[in-house]
Amino acid sequence: MRTDLISEPGDPARSNEDFAALALPASGQGGALVVLDGVTPPQGDDGCLHSVPWFCSRLGGALTELSVSRRDLTLTEILSHAILRTADSHAATCDLSHPRTPQATVVLARWSASGVEYLVLSDSALLAGTTDGTVIALLDDRLARVPRGSLATEAIADATVRNKEGGFFTAAADPSVAARAVTGELPRTAVRTLTALTDGATRWTEKFRRGDWTDLLALVRGEGAAALVERVRALEAGDREERAYLGRSKTHDDATVVHVEL
Repeated sequence: MRTDLISEPGDPARSNEDFAALALPASGQGGALVVLDGVTPPQGDDGCLHSVPWFCSRLGGALTELSVSRRDLTLTEILSHAILRTADSHAATCDLSHPRTPQATVVLARWSASGVEYLVLSDSALLAGTTDGTVIALLDDRLARVPRGSLATEAIADATVRNKEGGFFTAAADPSVAARAVTGELPRTAVRTLTALTDGATRWTEKFRRGDWTDLLALVRGEGAAALVERVRALEAGDREERAYLGRSKTHDDATVVHVEL
């Protein structure tokens, strides 16, 4: 099994709000990957004493541990348990009902000898490279379907459509949001690779249009996860002034790629 992981902050002066983990049991009979993209809150009160990286490290840690230790649970149940565990860890000190309480997008995948389970919540992505050479993009596209005028910025700042019916959903403090995730299972024999990416890395395809998902996966497999992030950084720098591709988005975003050759 070959693995490749990179997680790079958009601004070296700021903490990385992404989280990435791989769980590969010594038995070699399966594994799991977790990728989170913490939602940067607008300036002002968010009701919480803790940072987004603090939240992501705890939620991501719980997801990683439960994915391995609780094979009796579905990924939806694991996300629900992990959200509840994380909420309990700071409910006594923070207002978890605040719409801007720390939250994150989620990609979770778990594989065994028989199948590959997946869960995607919000706009991070999971690509499954199949044994016949095709690429299956496993996406939650609800944010993309929200009218742009409904968002205060493209940084997901408007709480009127976040975790609301008709809007989009992220993992925050309400465990019931797990039921909103895109989930499914693929036959293990059909899957050759899994690649999870936060939207700072998917910019290569989704914003800069340098290739489709098949091209992106080929780049990661051929040159490595770091090469993808390097290319995104160069494209961001080139669009710093013109904003032809980035629009109102931040110039550099945290970028994470986790790639597994099964």
